[in-house]
Amino acid sequence: MDRSTLEPAADAAGDPTPSPALDNPWLALRTLTPARIALGRTGTSLPTAAQLDFQFAHAQARDAVHLPFDHDALSQQLHGAGHETLLLHSAAGDRHEYLQRPDFGRRLSEDSAVRLREHAERHAGGVDLAIVIADGLSALAVHRHSAALLKRFDEQAAADGWRRAPVVLVEQGRVAVADEVGQLLGARMTVMLIGERPGLSSPDSLGVYFTYAPRVGLTDAARNCISNVRLEGLSYGMAAHRLLYLMREACRRQLSGVTLKDEAEVQSIGDEAADRKTGNFLLSND
Repeated sequence: MDRSTLEPAADAAGDPTPSPALDNPWLALRTLTPARIALGRTGTSLPTAAQLDFQFAHAQARDAVHLPFDHDALSQQLHGAGHETLLLHSAAGDRHEYLQRPDFGRRLSEDSAVRLREHAERHAGGVDLAIVIADGLSALAVHRHSAALLKRFDEQAAADGWRRAPVVLVEQGRVAVADEVGQLLGARMTVMLIGERPGLSSPDSLGVYFTYAPRVGLTDAARNCISNVRLEGLSYGMAAHRLLYLMREACRRQLSGVTLKDEAEVQSIGDEAADRKTGNFLLSND
């Protein structure tokens, strides 16, 4: 490639021609957030680099929505961690129908419902917990984060001794499909791991939804949500910690949703002595 095409143009005196993009005094703030701030401008338009970056992020989000659910690879990961899996499908026949008819994604197909009933009959007595993983609006998020999050959850939940159903994988599923899965399995609780709607800086955000006493017909008010589980967002350990708090409180109070608040205590950085020494600059140390 001709290097002259990569170097800034020069005027007659040999000095580089200044860029038409204006300097932005807020540029340093971009190191503190992934949000699109301080993008600068060229005249009344965005600089070319910022415009191309926006188009790239938009393409990533669209790709995440349409990426096929690789349930075979996920099943292998879960089997390697000691989990049984059961593959089901929602009432949405394909991705186009799934996006056009959200209600189809909230129910199982007839064949899947029959398979799940047969499984429940072979294992009578119900279970304490049913974990459901669905592709949702970002199979990319499920591929990247669901197995790792479930591993951290297993580590922290080992002492609780909950009876579990096999991990249910639902293709073309939405959040509410976990209600039908839990009801057919006779589960006391359901946990849904699902790909969230991609954002322009987060195409792989995983959502966690918890429901106590699941049954068909519940609204979102009956569920608790833990959002933005990914490497750049909420860590696996923190998400598992919050989820377990909600589950234990739900078992104690026999409810979930808007009446169950996430009041999990989070271990702060630094020990108590350091906190006492530093204090809060807004409060008196007297």
